[in-house]
Amino acid sequence: MSNSPWQRAAFSVGPLCMTAYGLIRLTDGEHGPGAAWSAGHLFFLTAVLCFVPVVLGLRRAAAAERGPGGRGLAAAGAVTALLGAATVVAQAGIDLVAGFLSDDREAMREIFRRVKSHAGVEPVVYTVGPLLFYAGLLLLLTQLAALRRTAAWRPLAVVAGIVATGLSLDLLPLAGLLFLLAFGPLGRQVEEADRRGLTATAASGR
Repeated sequence: MSNSPWQRAAFSVGPLCMTAYGLIRLTDGEHGPGAAWSAGHLFFLTAVLCFVPVVLGLRRAAAAERGPGGRGLAAAGAVTALLGAATVVAQAGIDLVAGFLSDDREAMREIFRRVKSHAGVEPVVYTVGPLLFYAGLLLLLTQLAALRRTAAWRPLAVVAGIVATGLSLDLLPLAGLLFLLAFGPLGRQVEEADRRGLTATAASGR
């Protein structure tokens, strides 16, 4: 399966939407509810959804021309990232609904308190779950670097972005730019790898 132009663009659009979310967040002194909260989280949601084709493209690139063990490792990275992405989407959805239903920050806090009171919600949606997203992306990118299919500094840029968000959410714009640096050029590389794979498949079938 080759990349469409949209799938290739997702490698840049996802990090750019993450950067936009971080910049909007810096303008929102109250951190919701309101237009800034909703707009920021829509960018956040878009960013995560854009990473779905990114993950699938990275998996194809990491699995190409490898044995069962290598393909399994690539699949493990993709599944981990996609599971994490699902929890981040859930988090963004909860945040958007809470902002829509609330008149002030205190009302939002009450909604979050009630949501997190359900067993498993906090670790799955707010703590452990989102880490899987970053861990899966890093696993896929590290495999590509180990196979010398991409530059070794790209996983380091992702690690720097993850560390930045861990230090402070105010550093989200920086994290987004680091992700753009790491992932942006890979859309074209993955597309070219897909084309080579299709050509090889067609040649072998003759």
